[in-house]
Amino acid sequence: MKISGNTVLITGGATGIGLAMAEAFLKSGSEVVICGRREARLTEARKKHPEFHIKTCDVSNPSDCKDLADWVGSNFKNLNILVNNAGVQRDIDFTQGIDAYLAGESEIRINLEAPIILSGLFIPLLVGKAEPAIVNVSSGLGFVPAARMPVYSATKAGLHAFSMALRHQLSKVGIKVFEIVPPAVDTELN
Repeated sequence: MKISGNTVLITGGATGIGLAMAEAFLKSGSEVVICGRREARLTEARKKHPEFHIKTCDVSNPSDCKDLADWVGSNFKNLNILVNNAGVQRDIDFTQGIDAYLAGESEIRINLEAPIILSGLFIPLLVGKAEPAIVNVSSGLGFVPAARMPVYSATKAGLHAFSMALRHQLSKVGIKVFEIVPPAVDTELN
């Protein structure tokens, strides 16, 4: 995949791995749109890189995902790469019951359901574009799960399976599907 001359949307693009990818795409001459839940972080990223286009979006909310797709479709007609990067990671000890799982952010909605929904929404926008691609940011914990992060590990295993199946489906319409499995990185997630 070439990283220059694209129009790219990166979810969770204001911090961590998403911001690093956004900066790399920008440096290589691509137009970059980043989205995230925290408007202050998006604004901070744009102060550092005024070329960024920003949009507040909570990918755990399907209607926000639909609004994002509509906004991108109207404002960035050349979009050819979707990067599903937004994610959360939580330590959950099920020996203590279900309360910890139910009390926090939904890793299933953010890490697995959102990439599925966003892919479905953006595929029609990507068909026919030059070198279209969907990039899913996964984790080694999807292959070798961590006992202290069972739900996160499961979501990344699901994202791996989804990426493999989607790759086969989208080969018929010329959209490539990439899965990035970064090593442990010092970000807010950890």
